[in-house]
Amino acid sequence: MIFAMPAAPTLAPTMDLAAAYPEIVSLRAALLAGDWAAVQAILAEHDPAARTRLIRLGAETSAAAPFLRERVKADPSDTLAAALLAGRLIEDAWEVRTGARAEHVSREQFARFHEILRDAERLLIDAAAYDPSDPAVWTQRLITARGLQLGQSEARRRYDRLAEHHPHHLPAQSQLLQQLAPKWSGSLEAMHAFARTEMLAAPEGAPNAVLVVDAHIEHALLTLKGDDRARHFQRADVKEQVHEAASRSVLHPAYQRTVGWVSVENTFAFMFTMMDDYVPAARLFTGLGHLVSELPWAYLGDPVKLFGEFRDRAMKKGGTR
Repeated sequence: MIFAMPAAPTLAPTMDLAAAYPEIVSLRAALLAGDWAAVQAILAEHDPAARTRLIRLGAETSAAAPFLRERVKADPSDTLAAALLAGRLIEDAWEVRTGARAEHVSREQFARFHEILRDAERLLIDAAAYDPSDPAVWTQRLITARGLQLGQSEARRRYDRLAEHHPHHLPAQSQLLQQLAPKWSGSLEAMHAFARTEMLAAPEGAPNAVLVVDAHIEHALLTLKGDDRARHFQRADVKEQVHEAASRSVLHPAYQRTVGWVSVENTFAFMFTMMDDYVPAARLFTGLGHLVSELPWAYLGDPVKLFGEFRDRAMKKGGTR
């Protein structure tokens, strides 16, 4: 629970997540060394949601791709190897596509993007057949479904298959929330309804309530402009929903930090500051110290720069006097 009276943090902001999750260093080292037993042992220590997040972070180790291909070839039933290799392919695909809007991505980029995603999809289809309960596999399949433009119904089907085994799996819920957003042919109504439903379904103290905040950030920053955007953050009903979400998650006595907490707490800190609600924002920034996640800051510019500016404002207006 983050509720101590804040004192101003002093460290410079950083996006190096190894400072929050030291197991990332061990996982990447094991992948680069080709030590599969160590990779398995590191991931076995974590709950399903943390394991899924670590697999995605481990997949950022591009030099491990040949080793992972050999692991999948040696044992096609090893869903961990398949999830890691598919994650690597997904990273490669998005590097080709870039984060530009669709109208600024060339036909050749899209062709290569889809080709790589289809390779990842084939791996994941086989992995899901071997073990339909592996949440990391289905979470990756939500990403490939979005990139391959397979539609809302198929994304929902994939999420429902995962939820049969892991009904509160936040990494997968975050991926489906993106699919439900207007930018991926969804709707504001579907996005907000899903976020609220999953918040209320999750145990109190769980981080899933961040979905409600993510939905409002998507709503304001990606569908509104100018004064309409600013007004959304100041709406009384929005503020009420954000406070409810915080009370059920990051400000709840049962809240615990696990892999992914940096993103969750950055999201709440961002939202409270945008709402000019500086006391809870300062408390969250105090807990975060210097740890920055890419989103939601990247929606407005440089994450490190914006985190520092928002943190300074929150600590000045809502911190210790």
